[in-house]
Amino acid sequence: MLFYNDPFRDFDSFFNRSTTRPSGSLSVPMDAYRRDDDVWVHVDLPGVTPDSLDINVERDVLTIGAERNWQHEEGDRAYLSERPRGTFSRQVHLGEGLDAEAIEANFSDGVLTLRIPVAEKAKPRKITITPGTAPAIEAESFSS
Repeated sequence: MLFYNDPFRDFDSFFNRSTTRPSGSLSVPMDAYRRDDDVWVHVDLPGVTPDSLDINVERDVLTIGAERNWQHEEGDRAYLSERPRGTFSRQVHLGEGLDAEAIEANFSDGVLTLRIPVAEKAKPRKITITPGTAPAIEAESFSS
């Protein structure tokens, strides 16, 4: 059986399931796209420090976790408190077409960038045709 391999199918499925978030969780904008032989993921994490990031892969599930806090000092009176803070975790299924062993991560200016190579087995390849190597099919005639 043949299946169309779409590494973004899992991203789409994840986004469709997570349109509502429980109270207190942080909304984390993310872009994902394929460019040549890599899938690039950009996650906006303003106010997060690199040492609070936790990125791991287990069974082709990429998990990104982080914490964003602001500690009030004694005597502070908050007039507004709109910026979300706390911990969050986001999971994305990578699928078989991506090489989870070779993921690279970079964190700069509040943006986490992941480069996930497309697995060799998922890359298109040319099939060579060799003439004259298969046996000919013989036909039989039936007479009554």
